[in-house]
Amino acid sequence: MNCGLIIFFFLAKRLFFENYAYFYRLELTRRLPILSDMMYGTIRKWAMKGRECLLYAVLLAWLAGCSATKYVPDRQYLLDKVTIKSDNKKLNRDELSLYLRQNPNSKLFGLFRTQLHVYSLSGRDSTQWVNKVLRRVGDAPVIYSAEETELTRLELEKAVRNLGYMRATVDTHTKTHKKKLELTYDIATGQPYTVSSVTYDIYDPKIWGLMQQDSAATLLHPGMLFDVNVLNKERQRITANLMQHGYYKFNKDYLVYVADTVENAYKVALTMRLNPYKSGGAEEDHRQYTVNTIRIVSDHDLTKPLDLRAKDSVNYYGVPIYYDKRLTLRPKVLRNHLFMEYGQPYNEQDVQRTYTSYARLPIIRYTNIRFHPSLRDTANIDALVMLIRNKPQSISFEVEGTNSAGDLGAAAAVSYQHRNLFKGSETFMVKLRGAYEAVSGLKGVSGSENFYELGAETSLNFPRFLFPFLSPMFLKQIPANTIFALKYNYQKRPEFSRIVMSGDWSYQWTTHQQHAHHRFDLLNLDYLYMPWIDPEFREKYLDQTENYILKYNYEDRFIFSMKYSYVFNSASRDVINNVTRENSYSLRVAFESAGNLLYAIGKMAKIKKNSDGEYELFGIPFAQYLKGDFDFAKNIMIDSRNSVAFHVGLGLAVPYGNGSVIPFEKRYFSGGANSVRGWSVRSLGPGSFEGDGNFLNQTGDINFNASIEYRTKLFWKLRGAVFVDAGNIWTLKNYESQPGGQFKFDTFYKQIAMAYGLGIRMDLDFFILRFDGGMKAINPAYSSGKERYPIVNPKLSRDFAFHFAVGYPF
Repeated sequence: MNCGLIIFFFLAKRLFFENYAYFYRLELTRRLPILSDMMYGTIRKWAMKGRECLLYAVLLAWLAGCSATKYVPDRQYLLDKVTIKSDNKKLNRDELSLYLRQNPNSKLFGLFRTQLHVYSLSGRDSTQWVNKVLRRVGDAPVIYSAEETELTRLELEKAVRNLGYMRATVDTHTKTHKKKLELTYDIATGQPYTVSSVTYDIYDPKIWGLMQQDSAATLLHPGMLFDVNVLNKERQRITANLMQHGYYKFNKDYLVYVADTVENAYKVALTMRLNPYKSGGAEEDHRQYTVNTIRIVSDHDLTKPLDLRAKDSVNYYGVPIYYDKRLTLRPKVLRNHLFMEYGQPYNEQDVQRTYTSYARLPIIRYTNIRFHPSLRDTANIDALVMLIRNKPQSISFEVEGTNSAGDLGAAAAVSYQHRNLFKGSETFMVKLRGAYEAVSGLKGVSGSENFYELGAETSLNFPRFLFPFLSPMFLKQIPANTIFALKYNYQKRPEFSRIVMSGDWSYQWTTHQQHAHHRFDLLNLDYLYMPWIDPEFREKYLDQTENYILKYNYEDRFIFSMKYSYVFNSASRDVINNVTRENSYSLRVAFESAGNLLYAIGKMAKIKKNSDGEYELFGIPFAQYLKGDFDFAKNIMIDSRNSVAFHVGLGLAVPYGNGSVIPFEKRYFSGGANSVRGWSVRSLGPGSFEGDGNFLNQTGDINFNASIEYRTKLFWKLRGAVFVDAGNIWTLKNYESQPGGQFKFDTFYKQIAMAYGLGIRMDLDFFILRFDGGMKAINPAYSSGKERYPIVNPKLSRDFAFHFAVGYPF
């Protein structure tokens, strides 16, 4: 029935539009024969657009109204809307919504229940493959359940009472229209209960002493709400503190509360009590345990039972290490990543540090630490550390297609990795890469119009902090990786050939439960060498005085820099009643300084400057600049299918001293898949500069970029997005080759470009393929008119840009 209706819709559309225009022309011919030919084209265009929109609106209205309840049984209702109301503004209704056991069918972009309508398009015969596909792609209607509603009401009531509103009540109200139902949960909190006093009944003097030492961090205090969640957090906090002082078998259930209330006073006298340890029905005092022995199994096999007697072993500083045939890691490495010490009280924090430390070793795939009571002394425990080994070597291949401003190409790479080069889990990597691209649109170039690139890089990653003149015990306390890397890159373009050689000495480490990542480049040296430049290109572009930026970036140069970057990625995940709600944000801050040390040496040594006023190293000038970047992004979940994400990025690069221009590799560009998506890559700005065909001139010293996206789940693995982008780049100085590109406080806001568009993403679990189509909304290259505001008069050939990328833009 639905398929026939859709076919009828398109046939009717065609017949109606054509006949409507035909009869309209006859009527004009009869009444206004002189104007009919002139007006016919315009009227026909308006008529067809208007009537087509009307028919589409009728079709959407039919889909939204009729088909939504197609599979709702008689005397039952489609759950159309769920609302939580409260007389207390302090309640967080978003958090309470996690307790809902039933939610309405999700809406595409928060407007249309597309999944439900797709399901409704299926026929009654579930054995037909078309109907199977439609039902698999769509969502079945959510049928209102009185039982689930009552369970939700009870859980909401319990949750609100746990917040301190002990007399809270939750009522439900329903409103039906045809076969749809709206459900409302009405919360009446009443007056909250507060804690009037806090006392402790701790019979164990050792535990009481440890609690007093940590009393400054307590969450309990008179006047607080009688919040059960806070009371549980306090039990967990005390338990974590005790487990750092030898109480291996302690858990929060040994701490209980006694609450005395006075009728109609809304006050609670709170007492925390310690219960004794129970073993086999008998009550005992809580014991502090000491780690008696520690044993390490360096190559445990999960598929085989553990038999230490069949293994070889070596004792290293009191810790026996068991292995098969040969030892994978050096005993010193295994011992240094162990933070537990025999003869010391059990400390849960040391156990977690051991897990984290072994996880930093690429050769270790999995770590399991077991504890069991010692046979000799019941107050002692023995630890067994079992390590599961990863594959020591691997080879990978990569093939990719490239599209740079419409120029197609291909690239391929092969890499080799060894995860245990010196038996200390050092990772050695070698990578070779080649790329080819057909280049079009170049003028004033005599060479062939193609581009190819050859590159090689190698790195050695030590899973420990390395620095001369520091003691081993001090180095052990710093959980950082040390990386040494070398890179070589040869580029051959029609207008030039360039060689880039790099060397890097850096440190990486992770903190805050794997959420914060730090990188510090202690020493980074880049050498840019230009062995050949096309004579015609040099004469036309580089020898012109107004093209100073081009000339600067086509000369041999050193970049000697230090850099620090900080990335924090928060992922808060709550799962209640099988509903996942995840809000997250990320923050990236980076700072880079180049040329300061070389400039100080040149000035102190009174080295003679070249004709451009620059100090040189081995006859080659070096860059000097400061650069800072800030980037913030946040993702807000609306429901399990819809979210809103926004992002803002700022950047500033300032040349000074020995540098008058920021090197091209360090400059900012705008436009592209991760920027303002109405423009292709490197085609926006700086400022109001519309570009001259040279990508080097469309770079800047200041960057601003902001975006907002509405993301929704479509069906299968497809995701959709609606986005709005804004941003641009600017220069600090007024360059003749970039007219309108300088940043000025009184005009920069007028030069912020805006774009809008739609995106389709394919979530393949391990990575995301992204297809975005952006349209220009405000074009800063024009000061007025239709060209400045293409959103009013869009033109696909002029204002549209298509982007293909991997991963989300932010």
